[in-house]
Amino acid sequence: MGALTQALQFILSLSILIVLHELGHFIPAKLFKTRIEKFYLFFDPWFSLFKYKKGETEYGIGWLPLGGYVKISGMIDESMDKEQMKLPPQEWEFRAKPAWQRLIIMCGGVAVNVVLGILIYAMVLFTWGEKYLPVQNATYGVTCDSLALKMGMKDGDKILTLDNKPVQSIDRVFGDVIINKAKTIQVERDGQKIDIPVTDDNLSEMITNKLHLVEARYPMDVVSVAKGKAAEEAGVKAGDRVLAVNDVKTLFRVEATNQFQKNKSKKVSLVLLRGTDTVKTQVQISEAGTIGISVNLDESKYFTMQTLQYSFLEAFPAGIHKAHKTYEDYLKQFKVIFTVKGAANEIGGFVAIGKAYSPVWDWQSFWSFTAFLSIVLAIMNILPIPALDGGHVMFLLYEVITRRKPNEKVMEYAQYAGMILLLALLLFANGNDVVRLFSK
Repeated sequence: MGALTQALQFILSLSILIVLHELGHFIPAKLFKTRIEKFYLFFDPWFSLFKYKKGETEYGIGWLPLGGYVKISGMIDESMDKEQMKLPPQEWEFRAKPAWQRLIIMCGGVAVNVVLGILIYAMVLFTWGEKYLPVQNATYGVTCDSLALKMGMKDGDKILTLDNKPVQSIDRVFGDVIINKAKTIQVERDGQKIDIPVTDDNLSEMITNKLHLVEARYPMDVVSVAKGKAAEEAGVKAGDRVLAVNDVKTLFRVEATNQFQKNKSKKVSLVLLRGTDTVKTQVQISEAGTIGISVNLDESKYFTMQTLQYSFLEAFPAGIHKAHKTYEDYLKQFKVIFTVKGAANEIGGFVAIGKAYSPVWDWQSFWSFTAFLSIVLAIMNILPIPALDGGHVMFLLYEVITRRKPNEKVMEYAQYAGMILLLALLLFANGNDVVRLFSK
């Protein structure tokens, strides 16, 4: 059910972003009296799921959810309609319009994505605010993964700064280390400040093995006990706190989980805190390393969370700031892809994007990720690659500067090259998804 919910959210996000992006081309084209032959959500090779014609434009929904398009008369685009281009230009065609009008038409989609991303971020911040765990409020310190331990960190360390620069929240440590290629992590240990070096090999291992370095550590509190499972048979109750497994102190959730994993298929002793009483019992751990309990994962139960609230007017500059931060971080990821070993293999396709949505329908998460995708689509579409909006803008800028139209054959071949490049990238990204699915 979770996968279906994720898929539905992805399709809804994609539909909203595609329709509005294409409207960004459609509206200025209409204003400049340019003929629109087709307006489609998703692609329609061979057949469409739905279509109807109004005036000179055919509106429809294709069956291939790889994007959408507006087919503008007299334009070399993905339709590669060369027959039309052989005829003399007509006044209602794209190629007959002044360069400045064509430039506005081509930039319209990207402009809509940027504005849409800002507006959605603003409304998310206005409606829900921004909740996070400041690093200084993680009073129990952090739990380290295997890489963090290898780098020299220890469980219980308190994060201070990255490269001596403030880090806002625990959840941003991993992202900030990767995106900014941090060279050092400053931690507090036993009242002393310690520098932890970060090497390029560490960055590569973080990306390829999906290691997040640290997370806030907090106790393992039982929320519910599954009927008929080992925990119920052992007398574990909702509200219990796990203190020890096989005489090993497990004051924090990750420590208890690690002990369960180390003792798969074994019977272990369990020490629980129930109210003010200490309870001892024996429990059989399954082959998967579980005992049949659900535990509390809500950090707000243990820590003072920070929530930034915004008025309606305050939300707009905050939305601009968040969109700009998304833009900066995404551009930095391009550098990481080309400079960190193994990073390119972590590029994901549709499966990876779909999994980024919440497995339960969460409107805050949905709109936040839709805003993120809107900014990403703006960046991707403005790249100077033929077949993308940026490729058309590149040729139009050439025309504006030189006052000469590019050779149509050159544009045609460039369009072919751009389409081949985009198809290769699409296959590579989705191929990574397939490899990851079968490598599990």
